[in-house]
Amino acid sequence: MSDFIGALWQYAFIQNAVLAGVLSSFACGMTGVYVVVKRITFISGGIAHAVLGGIGIAYYLGLDPLLGAVITALFSAFLLGMINLTARQHEDTVIGALWAVGMAVGIIFITLTPGYSVDLMSFLFGNILMVTKPVLWLLLLLDLIILLLVVVFYRQFLLVCYDEEYARLRGLPVKFLYILLLALIALTVVVLIKVVGLIMVIALLTLPAAVAGLFTHNLRQMMVSATGLSLLFILAGLVISYNLNLPSGATIVIIAGLCYLGAIGFRKLVLKIRRRKEIAFDGGGE
Repeated sequence: MSDFIGALWQYAFIQNAVLAGVLSSFACGMTGVYVVVKRITFISGGIAHAVLGGIGIAYYLGLDPLLGAVITALFSAFLLGMINLTARQHEDTVIGALWAVGMAVGIIFITLTPGYSVDLMSFLFGNILMVTKPVLWLLLLLDLIILLLVVVFYRQFLLVCYDEEYARLRGLPVKFLYILLLALIALTVVVLIKVVGLIMVIALLTLPAAVAGLFTHNLRQMMVSATGLSLLFILAGLVISYNLNLPSGATIVIIAGLCYLGAIGFRKLVLKIRRRKEIAFDGGGE
């Protein structure tokens, strides 16, 4: 830990990594809760993996790959949202197709791009240590957009996640809100790409929110808890990966997964103890 703190004061790339972790945790904590509550992890995975197509095309055209990621993510969110609303019976097939085709298109354009780019591989597997100042500014901008949408549409998103039919009866534009929610997830996916990469982005998007959801069902509390847990997982992953010379993205996801399994075990233990106390109390009362 002391080695990491010393490197933090000394090296700019470590400082950038920590800032990226802080910015990513906000987006992950706010949006991941909607993914878990609405149970749209598969749709989120489709969006995440389709993004590789946009990244590959952007690289081939000499454009900023993050720009290609944003455009593709938003387009995929709109497409999957419309399919989910109009053709639910074919939803899984279309998501799987978009998932596979997006990856295939990305691989083809990566192959056609002259030379080999290490930065491109970081989009697949994540490399938070390679985050630059311009990327940090982009992450901040995306964070602000996500925060603005969550604040403005908090109650509407709440109704759409928990009870779509009631939201329709209240006269809310459910289709618009659902696609907007997927757009929110798409932007978060882009934010998390640099942290854990496309391959593992769904794990970091859902696991902190899933852990928070084990102990509270209040949406605001879940968001705060998930944000804190995201930051904890990212910083712990950074420290461990730095000290052991391991890939940072994979380390972060493993820590998140272990904490989720530990949280499930802890919750079961607490519930078992509580039941025993209730049984003892009832027996004593008789």
